[in-house]
Amino acid sequence: QVQLVESGGGLVQAGGSLRLSCAASGSSFSARSVGWFRQAPGKEREFVAAINWDGVPTYNTDSVKGRFTISRDNAKNTVYLQMNSVLSEDTAVYYCAARTIASRSSREISDYSYWGQGTQVTVSS
Repeated sequence: QVQLVESGGGLVQAGGSLRLSCAASGSSFSARSVGWFRQAPGKEREFVAAINWDGVPTYNTDSVKGRFTISRDNAKNTVYLQMNSVLSEDTAVYYCAARTIASRSSREISDYSYWGQGTQVTVSS
């Protein structure tokens, strides 16, 4: 079992930066791939970025276009999402999710077994 807790959300001006954290408790975090997803009001949840258990990242290049960076610190059981040059369309609830042990990262919501409760990010223009 894995428990995930997101933090770092809040209100930020367009063009600013924010760093989200996903803290995990439970077993074998370093062997799990972790993804970030987001859901804006009235829209479906979408993939943002993911990082393999071996540290290889994957991005939704259409939406983040080099503005976001995902990283992990296995010593702290934490995955980060650094958000730079934020836009109003980045406003959403951001969720982190973890896969089963040794599974590679995925863009598919259904591939993730564990989810956090989400953290709100609001970008003001």
